[in-house]
Amino acid sequence: MAAIASIGLKYSDLKPNEKGYVNLSINVNDETNQWGQNVSVTLSQTKEEREAKVAKQYVGNGKVVWVNEGGVKVAEKVDNNELTSSQQSTAGREESDGLPF
Repeated sequence: MAAIASIGLKYSDLKPNEKGYVNLSINVNDETNQWGQNVSVTLSQTKEEREAKVAKQYVGNGKVVWVNEGGVKVAEKVDNNELTSSQQSTAGREESDGLPF
């Protein structure tokens, strides 16, 4: 684990898609705002919404409360069709710490 953020979400603004998921974008900023927060959460936008410059819908905010000495690493993009055998055996399962992510 490289970082922990404490986030509050406005539940009434979370509208699940047809599969029951709410897709969110979480932004971690280098600077804090006037309330000491540096994390914002918006509903994810489609490519068309981004290109049309549709305003983001903010649904939450918070702050980073802990960061590992090594910081946070950028995740590598993996094509789902090219999962390694170890990734395939753990895909869709919870890790041993009981967390779903």
